[in-house]
Amino acid sequence: MTDDKNFQNLSHRCSFCGKPTGQVKRLFSGHESYICNECVELCNDLLQHSSDSEPQDQIRDLPSPKEIKEFLDDYVIGQEEAKKTVAVAVYNHYKRINEQIRKRFLPAAGDSDSAIELEKSNILLIGSTGTGKTLLARSLAKLLKVPFTIADATVLTEAGYVGEDVENILVRLYQASDFSQQKTERGIIYIDEIDKISRKDANASITRDVSGEGVQQGLLKILEGTVANVPPKGGRKHPEQSFVHINTTNILFICGGAFDGLEKVVGRRLGKNIVGFDAETKHVDTDSADIFEKVIPADLIEYGLIPELVGRLPVTTSLKPLDEKALRSILTEPKNSITKQYVKLFEMEGVKLKFEPGALNAAVKIAIERKTGARALRSIFEKAMLDIMYQVPSMDDVAEVIITEKTITEHEEPKIVTISEKSKKAS
Repeated sequence: MTDDKNFQNLSHRCSFCGKPTGQVKRLFSGHESYICNECVELCNDLLQHSSDSEPQDQIRDLPSPKEIKEFLDDYVIGQEEAKKTVAVAVYNHYKRINEQIRKRFLPAAGDSDSAIELEKSNILLIGSTGTGKTLLARSLAKLLKVPFTIADATVLTEAGYVGEDVENILVRLYQASDFSQQKTERGIIYIDEIDKISRKDANASITRDVSGEGVQQGLLKILEGTVANVPPKGGRKHPEQSFVHINTTNILFICGGAFDGLEKVVGRRLGKNIVGFDAETKHVDTDSADIFEKVIPADLIEYGLIPELVGRLPVTTSLKPLDEKALRSILTEPKNSITKQYVKLFEMEGVKLKFEPGALNAAVKIAIERKTGARALRSIFEKAMLDIMYQVPSMDDVAEVIITEKTITEHEEPKIVTISEKSKKAS
Protein backbone atom coordinates (compact mmCIF):
# COMPACT_ATOMS: atom_id res chain seq x y z
CA MET A 1 0.00 0.00 0.00
CA THR A 2 2.89 2.39 0.73
CA ASP A 3 4.32 1.87 -2.75
CA ASP A 4 0.90 2.58 -4.32
CA LYS A 5 0.63 5.88 -2.36
CA ASN A 6 4.14 6.96 -3.40
CA PHE A 7 3.30 6.11 -7.01
CA GLN A 8 0.10 8.17 -6.79
CA ASN A 9 1.96 11.17 -5.29
CA LEU A 10 4.61 11.05 -8.02
CA SER A 11 1.92 11.01 -10.69
CA HIS A 12 0.30 14.27 -9.49
CA ARG A 13 0.86 17.38 -11.63
CA CYS A 14 0.30 21.11 -11.20
CA SER A 15 -3.06 21.95 -12.78
CA PHE A 16 -1.60 25.27 -14.05
CA CYS A 17 1.88 24.56 -15.46
CA GLY A 18 1.64 20.76 -15.73
CA LYS A 19 4.90 20.04 -13.88
CA PRO A 20 4.93 16.73 -11.95
CA THR A 21 5.75 16.43 -8.24
CA GLY A 22 9.41 15.63 -8.87
CA GLN A 23 10.10 18.89 -10.73
CA VAL A 24 8.80 21.32 -8.06
CA LYS A 25 9.51 21.92 -4.36
CA ARG A 26 5.90 21.74 -3.15
CA LEU A 27 2.59 20.72 -4.66
CA PHE A 28 -0.53 22.01 -2.90
CA SER A 29 -3.74 20.04 -3.31
CA GLY A 30 -7.23 21.46 -3.65
CA HIS A 31 -10.59 20.12 -4.77
CA GLU A 32 -9.60 17.76 -7.59
CA SER A 33 -6.71 20.06 -8.56
CA TYR A 34 -3.13 20.94 -7.63
CA ILE A 35 -0.88 24.01 -7.74
CA CYS A 36 2.91 24.13 -7.37
CA ASN A 37 4.96 26.64 -5.38
CA GLU A 38 6.28 28.26 -8.58
CA CYS A 39 2.77 29.10 -9.81
CA VAL A 40 1.84 30.44 -6.35
CA GLU A 41 4.84 32.81 -6.44
CA LEU A 42 4.01 33.89 -10.00
CA CYS A 43 0.39 34.68 -9.08
CA ASN A 44 1.52 36.63 -6.03
CA ASP A 45 3.91 38.68 -8.16
CA LEU A 46 1.16 39.47 -10.68
CA LEU A 47 -1.21 40.59 -7.93
CA GLN A 48 1.39 42.90 -6.37
CA HIS A 49 2.68 44.52 -9.52
CA SER A 50 -0.37 44.72 -11.73
CA SER A 51 -2.14 48.06 -12.18
CA ASP A 52 -5.09 48.71 -9.91
CA SER A 53 -8.19 48.26 -11.99
CA GLU A 54 -10.64 49.89 -9.60
CA PRO A 55 -11.27 53.61 -10.05
CA GLN A 56 -9.73 55.95 -7.53
CA ASP A 57 -11.95 57.12 -4.70
CA GLN A 58 -12.30 60.76 -3.90
CA ILE A 59 -10.47 61.99 -0.81
CA ARG A 60 -13.34 62.24 1.62
CA ASP A 61 -13.45 64.63 4.58
CA LEU A 62 -10.77 66.83 3.05
CA PRO A 63 -9.90 69.35 5.79
CA SER A 64 -10.22 73.04 5.01
CA PRO A 65 -7.12 75.26 4.88
CA LYS A 66 -7.95 76.55 8.35
CA GLU A 67 -8.22 73.00 9.72
CA ILE A 68 -4.92 72.06 8.06
CA LYS A 69 -3.21 75.07 9.63
CA GLU A 70 -4.67 74.26 13.06
CA PHE A 71 -3.31 70.72 12.78
CA LEU A 72 0.13 72.02 11.79
CA ASP A 73 0.04 74.35 14.83
CA ASP A 74 0.17 71.25 17.06
CA TYR A 75 3.50 70.18 15.56
CA VAL A 76 5.22 73.26 14.10
CA ILE A 77 5.86 76.30 16.31
CA GLY A 78 5.74 79.73 14.66
CA GLN A 79 6.08 80.02 10.86
CA GLU A 80 2.51 81.34 10.59
CA GLU A 81 2.77 82.60 7.01
CA ALA A 82 4.45 79.41 5.78
CA LYS A 83 1.79 77.19 7.41
CA LYS A 84 -1.00 79.28 5.91
CA THR A 85 0.57 79.18 2.42
CA VAL A 86 1.16 75.43 2.58
CA ALA A 87 -2.36 74.78 3.92
CA VAL A 88 -3.98 76.58 0.98
CA ALA A 89 -1.71 74.90 -1.59
CA VAL A 90 -2.32 71.41 -0.21
CA TYR A 91 -6.08 71.96 0.04
CA ASN A 92 -6.23 73.14 -3.59
CA HIS A 93 -4.07 70.21 -4.70
CA TYR A 94 -6.35 67.52 -3.26
CA LYS A 95 -9.50 69.42 -4.19
CA ARG A 96 -8.14 69.35 -7.75
CA ILE A 97 -7.73 65.55 -7.53
CA ASN A 98 -11.30 65.15 -6.27
CA GLU A 99 -12.58 67.25 -9.17
CA GLN A 100 -10.68 65.13 -11.68
CA ILE A 101 -12.25 61.97 -10.29
CA ARG A 102 -15.71 63.54 -10.25
CA LYS A 103 -15.48 64.55 -13.91
CA ARG A 104 -14.11 61.15 -14.91
CA PHE A 105 -16.77 59.01 -13.25
CA LEU A 106 -19.64 61.43 -12.68
CA PRO A 107 -19.67 63.64 -15.79
CA ALA A 108 -22.14 66.49 -15.61
CA ALA A 109 -24.10 67.22 -18.75
CA GLY A 110 -23.19 70.54 -20.30
CA ASP A 111 -20.41 71.27 -17.82
CA SER A 112 -19.16 74.67 -18.97
CA ASP A 113 -15.99 74.33 -16.88
CA SER A 114 -14.90 71.03 -18.43
CA ALA A 115 -12.25 72.77 -20.54
CA ILE A 116 -10.62 74.41 -17.48
CA GLU A 117 -7.69 72.37 -16.21
CA LEU A 118 -6.37 73.08 -12.74
CA GLU A 119 -2.60 72.88 -12.66
CA LYS A 120 -0.62 71.18 -9.90
CA SER A 121 0.93 73.49 -7.30
CA ASN A 122 4.19 71.99 -6.07
CA ILE A 123 5.73 73.81 -3.12
CA LEU A 124 9.20 75.26 -2.47
CA LEU A 125 10.17 75.84 1.17
CA ILE A 126 13.09 78.21 1.76
CA GLY A 127 14.64 78.44 5.20
CA SER A 128 17.77 77.74 7.21
CA THR A 129 18.37 74.34 8.75
CA GLY A 130 16.21 73.37 11.71
CA THR A 131 13.31 75.75 10.96
CA GLY A 132 10.74 72.99 10.39
CA LYS A 133 10.66 72.34 6.62
CA THR A 134 10.71 68.54 6.88
CA LEU A 135 8.34 68.56 9.85
CA LEU A 136 5.80 70.59 7.87
CA ALA A 137 5.78 68.07 5.04
CA ARG A 138 5.67 65.05 7.36
CA SER A 139 2.79 66.53 9.40
CA LEU A 140 0.76 67.16 6.23
CA ALA A 141 1.07 63.53 5.17
CA LYS A 142 0.05 62.42 8.67
CA LEU A 143 -3.09 64.57 8.58
CA LEU A 144 -4.17 63.52 5.09
CA LYS A 145 -3.26 59.84 5.64
CA VAL A 146 -1.37 59.62 2.35
CA PRO A 147 1.97 57.89 1.65
CA PHE A 148 5.00 60.06 2.34
CA THR A 149 8.70 59.77 1.64
CA ILE A 150 11.78 61.97 2.00
CA ALA A 151 14.49 62.13 -0.64
CA ASP A 152 17.86 63.84 -0.35
CA ALA A 153 18.68 65.73 -3.54
CA THR A 154 22.42 65.57 -2.83
CA VAL A 155 22.61 61.81 -3.51
CA LEU A 156 20.70 62.00 -6.79
CA THR A 157 22.59 61.83 -10.07
CA GLU A 158 21.64 61.87 -13.71
CA ALA A 159 20.56 58.48 -15.10
CA GLY A 160 23.53 56.27 -15.95
CA TYR A 161 25.92 57.66 -13.33
CA VAL A 162 26.97 56.38 -9.92
CA GLY A 163 24.38 57.41 -7.33
CA GLU A 164 20.60 57.29 -7.17
CA ASP A 165 18.42 57.86 -10.22
CA VAL A 166 15.68 60.43 -9.93
CA GLU A 167 13.12 57.63 -10.44
CA ASN A 168 14.28 56.05 -7.17
CA ILE A 169 12.30 58.75 -5.39
CA LEU A 170 9.14 57.16 -6.79
CA VAL A 171 10.36 53.71 -5.74
CA ARG A 172 10.46 54.86 -2.11
CA LEU A 173 6.97 56.32 -2.31
CA TYR A 174 5.68 53.11 -3.91
CA GLN A 175 7.19 51.08 -1.09
CA ALA A 176 5.79 53.49 1.53
CA SER A 177 2.31 52.95 0.07
CA ASP A 178 2.56 49.16 0.60
CA PHE A 179 3.06 48.68 -3.15
CA SER A 180 -0.28 50.23 -4.04
CA GLN A 181 -0.26 52.12 -7.32
CA GLN A 182 -3.37 54.13 -6.44
CA LYS A 183 -2.01 55.27 -3.07
CA THR A 184 1.36 56.13 -4.63
CA GLU A 185 -0.24 58.37 -7.23
CA ARG A 186 -1.72 60.67 -4.57
CA GLY A 187 1.18 60.69 -2.10
CA ILE A 188 3.56 63.42 -0.99
CA ILE A 189 7.31 63.51 -1.71
CA TYR A 190 9.61 65.85 0.18
CA ILE A 191 12.89 66.55 -1.63
CA ASP A 192 15.40 67.99 0.83
CA GLU A 193 18.54 69.99 0.04
CA ILE A 194 17.13 71.08 -3.33
CA ASP A 195 19.50 74.06 -3.23
CA LYS A 196 22.52 71.74 -3.32
CA ILE A 197 21.76 70.77 -6.94
CA SER A 198 21.88 74.36 -8.18
CA ARG A 199 24.02 75.14 -11.19
CA LYS A 200 27.61 75.92 -10.27
CA ASP A 201 27.49 79.22 -12.19
CA ALA A 202 24.90 81.24 -14.09
CA ASN A 203 26.18 80.20 -17.52
CA ALA A 204 25.06 77.04 -19.29
CA SER A 205 27.30 74.12 -18.39
CA ILE A 206 29.67 72.85 -21.09
CA THR A 207 30.90 69.85 -19.11
CA ARG A 208 28.46 67.33 -17.69
CA ASP A 209 27.13 68.37 -14.27
CA VAL A 210 25.64 65.00 -13.27
CA SER A 211 24.71 65.96 -9.70
CA GLY A 212 23.54 69.53 -10.37
CA GLU A 213 21.85 70.74 -13.54
CA GLY A 214 21.54 67.15 -14.79
CA VAL A 215 19.43 66.21 -11.75
CA GLN A 216 17.30 69.33 -12.15
CA GLN A 217 16.56 68.27 -15.73
CA GLY A 218 15.67 64.78 -14.50
CA LEU A 219 13.24 66.17 -11.92
CA LEU A 220 11.29 68.26 -14.43
CA LYS A 221 9.09 65.52 -15.88
CA ILE A 222 8.11 63.86 -12.62
CA LEU A 223 7.35 67.23 -11.01
CA GLU A 224 5.04 68.29 -13.82
CA GLY A 225 3.43 64.93 -14.45
CA THR A 226 4.52 61.90 -16.42
CA VAL A 227 4.06 58.13 -16.47
CA ALA A 228 7.30 56.72 -15.07
CA ASN A 229 8.42 53.10 -15.26
CA VAL A 230 9.26 52.29 -11.65
CA PRO A 231 11.17 49.14 -10.62
CA PRO A 232 9.61 48.12 -7.27
CA LYS A 233 12.92 46.99 -5.72
CA GLY A 234 15.06 49.85 -7.05
CA GLY A 235 16.69 50.33 -10.41
CA ARG A 236 20.18 48.96 -10.77
CA LYS A 237 20.50 45.91 -8.52
CA HIS A 238 17.49 44.03 -9.90
CA PRO A 239 17.43 44.51 -13.69
CA GLU A 240 15.20 41.45 -14.18
CA GLN A 241 12.18 42.82 -12.29
CA SER A 242 8.98 43.98 -13.95
CA PHE A 243 8.14 47.70 -14.00
CA VAL A 244 5.17 49.46 -12.44
CA HIS A 245 3.73 52.43 -14.31
CA ILE A 246 3.31 55.39 -11.92
CA ASN A 247 1.55 58.56 -13.07
CA THR A 248 3.09 61.49 -11.18
CA THR A 249 0.43 64.03 -12.20
CA ASN A 250 -1.24 63.97 -8.79
CA ILE A 251 1.80 63.40 -6.60
CA LEU A 252 2.51 66.51 -4.54
CA PHE A 253 6.17 67.49 -4.48
CA ILE A 254 7.44 69.68 -1.65
CA CYS A 255 11.04 70.82 -2.11
CA GLY A 256 13.08 72.42 0.66
CA GLY A 257 16.48 73.98 1.06
CA ALA A 258 18.52 76.39 3.16
CA PHE A 259 19.65 78.35 0.09
CA ASP A 260 22.75 79.80 1.76
CA GLY A 261 23.77 82.91 -0.17
CA LEU A 262 20.34 83.57 -1.65
CA GLU A 263 19.93 86.51 0.71
CA LYS A 264 22.83 88.22 -1.08
CA VAL A 265 21.10 87.74 -4.44
CA VAL A 266 17.90 89.27 -3.04
CA GLY A 267 19.89 92.09 -1.42
CA ARG A 268 21.63 93.01 -4.68
CA ARG A 269 18.31 93.19 -6.51
CA LEU A 270 16.60 95.26 -3.82
CA GLY A 271 19.63 97.53 -3.47
CA LYS A 272 19.46 98.70 -7.08
CA ASN A 273 17.15 101.64 -6.64
CA ILE A 274 17.56 103.69 -9.83
CA VAL A 275 19.08 102.75 -13.18
CA GLY A 276 20.99 105.41 -15.17
CA PHE A 277 23.39 108.28 -14.51
CA ASP A 278 21.65 109.08 -11.22
CA ALA A 279 21.84 105.47 -10.04
CA GLU A 280 21.70 105.01 -6.30
CA THR A 281 22.34 102.02 -4.13
CA LYS A 282 20.39 101.65 -0.93
CA HIS A 283 21.48 99.41 1.92
CA VAL A 284 19.53 96.20 2.37
CA ASP A 285 19.91 94.18 5.58
CA THR A 286 20.56 90.69 4.24
CA ASP A 287 20.60 89.31 7.81
CA SER A 288 16.97 90.31 8.30
CA ALA A 289 14.65 87.47 9.33
CA ASP A 290 12.21 88.33 6.54
CA ILE A 291 14.72 88.63 3.67
CA PHE A 292 13.52 85.35 2.11
CA GLU A 293 9.94 86.66 2.02
CA LYS A 294 11.07 88.96 -0.80
CA VAL A 295 12.39 86.17 -3.04
CA ILE A 296 11.10 86.17 -6.63
CA PRO A 297 11.64 83.51 -9.34
CA ALA A 298 14.44 85.58 -10.93
CA ASP A 299 16.43 85.32 -7.68
CA LEU A 300 16.19 81.53 -7.68
CA ILE A 301 17.32 81.40 -11.30
CA GLU A 302 20.31 83.63 -10.54
CA TYR A 303 21.09 81.38 -7.57
CA GLY A 304 21.40 78.39 -9.89
CA LEU A 305 18.02 76.71 -10.34
CA ILE A 306 17.07 76.29 -13.98
CA PRO A 307 14.01 78.32 -15.11
CA GLU A 308 11.98 75.21 -15.97
CA LEU A 309 12.37 73.85 -12.43
CA VAL A 310 11.43 77.18 -10.86
CA GLY A 311 8.31 77.21 -13.05
CA ARG A 312 7.26 73.81 -11.71
CA LEU A 313 7.45 75.06 -8.11
CA PRO A 314 4.86 77.86 -8.29
CA VAL A 315 4.14 78.06 -4.55
CA THR A 316 7.14 79.50 -2.74
CA THR A 317 7.20 80.31 0.96
CA SER A 318 9.91 81.01 3.49
CA LEU A 319 10.50 79.88 7.06
CA LYS A 320 12.09 82.35 9.46
CA PRO A 321 15.05 81.48 11.71
CA LEU A 322 13.86 80.45 15.17
CA ASP A 323 14.50 82.86 18.02
CA GLU A 324 14.87 81.97 21.71
CA LYS A 325 11.15 82.24 22.41
CA ALA A 326 10.27 79.87 19.53
CA LEU A 327 12.93 77.34 20.52
CA ARG A 328 11.72 77.41 24.14
CA SER A 329 8.17 76.69 22.93
CA ILE A 330 9.39 73.87 20.69
CA LEU A 331 10.75 72.08 23.76
CA THR A 332 7.38 71.81 25.51
CA GLU A 333 4.36 72.79 23.38
CA PRO A 334 4.12 70.50 20.29
CA LYS A 335 2.42 67.12 20.67
CA ASN A 336 5.68 65.39 19.82
CA SER A 337 8.01 67.81 21.65
CA ILE A 338 11.40 66.54 22.77
CA THR A 339 10.60 66.80 26.47
CA LYS A 340 7.29 64.92 26.08
CA GLN A 341 9.12 62.12 24.25
CA TYR A 342 11.64 61.77 27.07
CA VAL A 343 8.88 61.86 29.71
CA LYS A 344 7.15 59.01 27.86
CA LEU A 345 10.35 56.97 27.70
CA PHE A 346 10.88 57.30 31.46
CA GLU A 347 7.20 56.52 32.16
CA MET A 348 7.75 53.20 30.40
CA GLU A 349 10.37 52.48 33.07
CA GLY A 350 7.99 53.53 35.86
CA VAL A 351 10.00 56.70 36.54
CA LYS A 352 8.77 60.30 36.61
CA LEU A 353 10.91 62.80 34.66
CA LYS A 354 11.02 66.57 35.25
CA PHE A 355 12.91 69.38 33.55
CA GLU A 356 13.88 72.47 35.54
CA PRO A 357 13.23 75.76 33.69
CA GLY A 358 16.95 76.53 33.86
CA ALA A 359 17.74 73.32 31.97
CA LEU A 360 15.38 74.25 29.14
CA ASN A 361 16.75 77.80 28.94
CA ALA A 362 20.33 76.51 28.86
CA ALA A 363 19.53 74.15 25.98
CA VAL A 364 17.97 77.01 24.02
CA LYS A 365 21.05 79.21 24.47
CA ILE A 366 23.34 76.43 23.23
CA ALA A 367 21.08 75.86 20.21
CA ILE A 368 21.18 79.57 19.35
CA GLU A 369 24.99 79.48 19.44
CA ARG A 370 25.12 76.45 17.13
CA LYS A 371 22.83 78.17 14.59
CA THR A 372 21.14 74.92 13.52
CA GLY A 373 17.67 75.70 14.85
CA ALA A 374 15.47 73.04 16.42
CA ARG A 375 17.71 70.29 15.08
CA ALA A 376 20.34 71.26 17.66
CA LEU A 377 17.95 70.71 20.57
CA ARG A 378 17.71 66.97 19.94
CA SER A 379 21.48 66.46 19.92
CA ILE A 380 21.90 68.62 23.06
CA PHE A 381 19.45 66.50 25.07
CA GLU A 382 20.67 63.19 23.67
CA LYS A 383 24.20 63.95 24.85
CA ALA A 384 23.15 65.36 28.24
CA MET A 385 20.82 62.46 29.07
CA LEU A 386 22.86 59.57 27.73
CA ASP A 387 24.25 58.46 31.13
CA ILE A 388 20.96 58.62 33.03
CA MET A 389 19.11 56.76 30.29
CA TYR A 390 21.83 54.12 30.45
CA GLN A 391 21.56 53.75 34.24
CA VAL A 392 17.82 53.99 35.02
CA PRO A 393 16.71 50.63 33.48
CA SER A 394 19.14 48.86 35.87
CA MET A 395 18.08 50.82 39.00
CA ASP A 396 15.23 49.51 41.16
CA ASP A 397 14.68 52.33 43.65
CA VAL A 398 14.21 55.33 41.32
CA ALA A 399 10.95 57.27 41.59
CA GLU A 400 11.85 60.56 39.93
CA VAL A 401 14.62 62.10 37.82
CA ILE A 402 15.06 65.90 37.67
CA ILE A 403 17.13 67.41 34.84
CA THR A 404 18.97 70.51 36.07
CA GLU A 405 20.74 73.34 34.26
CA LYS A 406 24.13 71.81 35.00
CA THR A 407 22.97 68.51 33.51
CA ILE A 408 22.71 70.36 30.20
CA THR A 409 25.71 72.69 30.46
CA GLU A 410 28.26 70.61 32.40
CA HIS A 411 26.82 67.08 32.00
CA GLU A 412 26.44 66.67 35.75
CA GLU A 413 24.23 63.86 36.96
CA PRO A 414 20.56 64.86 37.34
CA LYS A 415 18.83 64.81 40.70
CA ILE A 416 17.50 61.36 41.55
CA VAL A 417 14.64 60.89 44.01
CA THR A 418 14.34 57.33 45.29
CA ILE A 419 11.10 55.55 46.13
CA SER A 420 12.10 55.36 49.81
CA GLU A 421 12.86 59.11 49.94
CA LYS A 422 9.53 59.93 48.36
CA SER A 423 7.63 57.70 50.79
CA LYS A 424 9.35 59.40 53.79
CA LYS A 425 8.31 62.84 52.51
CA ALA A 426 4.76 61.62 52.00
CA SER A 427 4.59 60.27 55.54
